[in-house]
Amino acid sequence: MAPRPVHPGLGRQARAAAARPVSVYSDEVSTLQAALLGAQKHGIDKLDARMLLLHALGKNPLDAAWLLAHGQDALNPVQAAAFGTACTRRRAGEPVAYITGQREFHGINLHVDSRVLVPRPDTETLVDWALELLAGQTAPQVIDLGTGSGAIALALKKARPDAHVTAVDNSADALNVAQANAARLTLPVVFVHSAWLDQVTGTFDLVMSNPPYITDADPHLPALAFEPRSALTAGPDGLDDIRHIITQAPAHLRSKGWLLLEHGYDQAAAVAALLQQAGFGQVQSRPDLAGIARCTGGQIN
Repeated sequence: MAPRPVHPGLGRQARAAAARPVSVYSDEVSTLQAALLGAQKHGIDKLDARMLLLHALGKNPLDAAWLLAHGQDALNPVQAAAFGTACTRRRAGEPVAYITGQREFHGINLHVDSRVLVPRPDTETLVDWALELLAGQTAPQVIDLGTGSGAIALALKKARPDAHVTAVDNSADALNVAQANAARLTLPVVFVHSAWLDQVTGTFDLVMSNPPYITDADPHLPALAFEPRSALTAGPDGLDDIRHIITQAPAHLRSKGWLLLEHGYDQAAAVAALLQQAGFGQVQSRPDLAGIARCTGGQIN
């Protein structure tokens, strides 16, 4: 899913205000609930504030139930300072996942940082579709191109332990993140340093990718400055990498194999046409959580 801007159209004064330190501790003793309200007064989204506060407390950022049960607990100055720093970073546009160092995706908890794109919920659509296609196969061969944090490859391996999963990225930094996630989750995946399929050998039952698909001139790019540009943009129409993958994929697909691609909100028709031109059949799209066609795929004839 194309990331949404945090502060679209911020002017100079607004950007400066967003970067000012956030103070959430004004009394000798404050409570967790008071800290949350203070953060929201500074423009921090309620859900973001919860996750950042839990992180500052050394808790699981996803454990909202704990926070609800402990809202009247005291917040000490050290915790308040950590929370204020986190809120300041968030107001400047930094993703919550980078601040907390983790992101949940398809039931697994991933470490993420500025070396990789933050996994988006809509990308789970790609994983769900892949699992449907593989349901009748035993020990399928699957490859994830542009793996980043390893989200897609690791979610698939978690759901299908019998699958032979390969994960590819052209960024050594991204591969380091993905390999660390695989080791921590004890999910055996083969990692390959390659630009798409350039250095890949063998054939697969399924090739899948969430490649860069934002146009080089997209007006929202300044709001995405914290995330790696190479994982976001792909030429004047956002389709350069998708074209490359579609061109390469047939030589690496087994008979009746599938290629699945995530793309931009307005690119489904263009991606479908590219697949058909490359000889793929059964070309179809799947909607994301908002009902927008977000993934398109086809079967090799």
